[in-house]
Amino acid sequence: MIQEFLTPIVLSIKITMLSGFAVNSIGTLVGRWLSLKNFKGKVIIETILMLPLVLPPSVVGFLLLIALGKKSVVGEAAEMVFRQSILFTWWGAVLASIIVAFPLMYQSAKIGFQEIDHEIEGAARVYGANEWQVFFLISLPLASKAIVSGGILSVARALGEFGATLMVAGNIPGKTQTVPTAIYLAIDTGNMKLAWSWVLLMVMLSFIMLVLVQVKQK
Repeated sequence: MIQEFLTPIVLSIKITMLSGFAVNSIGTLVGRWLSLKNFKGKVIIETILMLPLVLPPSVVGFLLLIALGKKSVVGEAAEMVFRQSILFTWWGAVLASIIVAFPLMYQSAKIGFQEIDHEIEGAARVYGANEWQVFFLISLPLASKAIVSGGILSVARALGEFGATLMVAGNIPGKTQTVPTAIYLAIDTGNMKLAWSWVLLMVMLSFIMLVLVQVKQK
């Protein structure tokens, strides 16, 4: 019973940590870049980046299945790296979590960078700071409130990802079964005691993360 309860939790934590690191890193850098750039087609790019936020998870999962298939360039590249297809592996769950959580981090980071007084950054450049020094020592601290809030929300989204994960990684106990997919299976098989245990855990974790966002924004 304890092992059955803990296994999806451990896997969910591992997937959330990896996807959260990727989303926070990439989302911050892309948010910074697009907050500074104006070019033809920017609206299209930003719309594509935000699409996973509004698309049904089943659509995201279907597109990932196609993109990661053996006949696709991405699928072939992934198979070369991992020595196997990442479909129906926990790496597939990591990728699904990255895709669905990215818009939250990207949007928060972009807004945070846009609200910075760019005269402060300009002053740092005048005194000899290079672009990376300006980014790490000036821009990142000034946008930290929005970045931390976006990071927490994206991690919460990755932790609760269900639909795309179910389609891309499946629901294999001990291998790809995360807490959300485990809840689905427990309810389907009538194991309500176990389902309630996981539900209460997810509610508690989500509540704590939302409280942290509210505190950070004040």
